[in-house]
Amino acid sequence: MEKTEKGLIQKIQAILEDRVVPVAMKISQQRHLASIRDGLTILVPITIIGGFAVLLAQPPVAADVMPTNFILQILCAWRDWAASCADTLLIPYNLTIGAISIYVVLGVSYRLCKHYKMDTISNIITTLLVYLCVAGIPTAFVTDETTVTAVPLTNLGASGMFTAIIVALGVIEINHFFIEKKLVIRLPDSVPPNVAAPFNVLIPGVVSLLVFMGIDGLCIAYLGTGITGLVYAVFQPLLSATGSLPSIILINLLMTTFWFFGIHGGNMLGIVTTPITTAALALNAEAYVAGKELPCIFAGAFNTVYGGYISYMAVIICILIAGKAAQSRSIAKLAIVSTAFNINEPVIFGLPTVLNPFTLIVFFICNNLNVAIAYILMSSGFLGKFYITLPFTVPGPLQAWLASMDIKAIFVWLALLVLDVVIAMPFMRAYDKQLLAEEAETIAEN
Repeated sequence: MEKTEKGLIQKIQAILEDRVVPVAMKISQQRHLASIRDGLTILVPITIIGGFAVLLAQPPVAADVMPTNFILQILCAWRDWAASCADTLLIPYNLTIGAISIYVVLGVSYRLCKHYKMDTISNIITTLLVYLCVAGIPTAFVTDETTVTAVPLTNLGASGMFTAIIVALGVIEINHFFIEKKLVIRLPDSVPPNVAAPFNVLIPGVVSLLVFMGIDGLCIAYLGTGITGLVYAVFQPLLSATGSLPSIILINLLMTTFWFFGIHGGNMLGIVTTPITTAALALNAEAYVAGKELPCIFAGAFNTVYGGYISYMAVIICILIAGKAAQSRSIAKLAIVSTAFNINEPVIFGLPTVLNPFTLIVFFICNNLNVAIAYILMSSGFLGKFYITLPFTVPGPLQAWLASMDIKAIFVWLALLVLDVVIAMPFMRAYDKQLLAEEAETIAEN
């Protein structure tokens, strides 16, 4: 029976390696998709800074709460201080998450430039200019009988992210085409490259500007909204559909399957999930600052905090409680600290969970059950949604709390951990028996 099971796994692995993995690798390495994924990854420090600025400016305590005990005294003092300094404290937020599309343009265009081995600084500056000409159009405001011209942040926040991606890819492709065809201003060879590089993007930059401003003008004339509004209207249903519970479960199933065969599931599916979760997090942050209901559940690190961060720890706990095999116990003792900080590679490759049907079943059940419960609790309003980004090494329960500033998240996370331990225990006991049999067989042979 065991040989049949191993033979089946090997056949499935061979099919994946021969047919699925090559296609998935091509998709993950496709220059435009990879540029989007890697370009948005650069934004992580920006979103962390913006999230903490929101946290400082708007502490998690209501205006009508009175300082009746020591903890509430601290929170109320924080609230009163934040209220007096709100404008200053929100500056980092307004210039990070509030203007996140600017950084999206820079990040995505930078990554695509690196792929083409083009001069980066002159190309990304051109791309930023084109984007600002369609999404950051200066507007005149009258304040105290004084006319002020300013760039509104309306289209530079989360709603402009998808337009920023399109502009970044489009402008760099136009620039690359012109440079490849040598349709550029060519200076003598004696001119240093750093001086000549800006002139290489002058003609394609003008063409890009005319193309995108022309499209924007046509959209305004015939549709009543600019290119930013049009693109957001097109992508908003996709954002909602991808953030639905069935979509999240499908993503988890695919990711777990990839990890089972030793393939980095996050890298494979990050092309799809990273733009969605980043945009959703920015939308939630904007809603939080505006005092509105947070619209997105599938935001930030929701899927990992309530998924793998819990189930991997549950597997370790099961081994430490009931495991008798020397191999698994030694790995569990070494890996528990790293797993607590969400570094799961020692378990993935040391236990291992790769090609391990016992842990595969555990992750299939636990990851999706955890996410489904958290999703339902968030959609019902019982649990806060994520609007803050944190470093991935922040322990799971703390990350669940700080990302949503809902103290109940800690208790939900711990309750799901207990549930996962209960579910995983019989599977890990069965795995432990298999390891003990293998150890006994090894001892007998020696």
